[in-house]
Amino acid sequence: MVRSGGRGWYGKVLAAALGVTAVAAATSFWSAQLGSTGGRPAQSGVSAPAAKSPTQQGRKTTPVSAEIAHASDGGAHSVNITIDDGPDPVWTPQVLQVLRDNGVKATFCMVGTQARAHPDLVKQVVAAGHLLCDHTVSHDVTMDRKSEAYQSQQILDAERMITEASGGVRPLYYRAPGGAFTPYSRHLAASRGMRPLGWNIDSKDFERPGTSTMVATVKNEISNGPTLLFHDAGGDRSQTVAALREVLPWLKEQGYSFGFPVR
Repeated sequence: MVRSGGRGWYGKVLAAALGVTAVAAATSFWSAQLGSTGGRPAQSGVSAPAAKSPTQQGRKTTPVSAEIAHASDGGAHSVNITIDDGPDPVWTPQVLQVLRDNGVKATFCMVGTQARAHPDLVKQVVAAGHLLCDHTVSHDVTMDRKSEAYQSQQILDAERMITEASGGVRPLYYRAPGGAFTPYSRHLAASRGMRPLGWNIDSKDFERPGTSTMVATVKNEISNGPTLLFHDAGGDRSQTVAALREVLPWLKEQGYSFGFPVR
């Protein structure tokens, strides 16, 4: 998931998000200005906020490590399947079916506006035993060059959207779009109980290089580490679905199990 231009889909997502953020900014902006009640230190020296959304009232948020996670909780011979940018009404159900067919659980890194638009799919993901990850409101890959107030809005508003869409299940991870983490965003997410999540193997499926190329990438780079990156939105994901149909059985044949990223 490299940073690149030409992602028209994200321009549309960003435009849709602006309508949300204009209203949400009034409630989120303060969180980047005030000290938290027990959050980790932010980049500016201000404590990361820990405000609760309406669906989280009365539920304690336990901070987690702010270090970017790559390892699997399943041990040395376990891999993590991570799926970014959805949910999408065409491709998410197909990805869910492939995972179901292979008995694999994954981590879905959802864009806030997508989650809000398709709450039924968010609930299907949760019901199938997969975990949720905050992938910001509008997938801005330049977040690391934006203000702390903007980063806060993108992370906290997406957390709220995903939690509400799921029926109250909170995301357990935060993945910065394009890997655009900052010390502030990592500590903010961690103060909300969302472990920053990286990846070791990028399938490059966003570029649609062909199913065979994607499969070869996974096979050639599996020694790089356990966390694999795929997408279920942002365009035609037929190659991703086909690649997962080949990759998941192959990983099992190599003796790999499937876990979730460490927290």
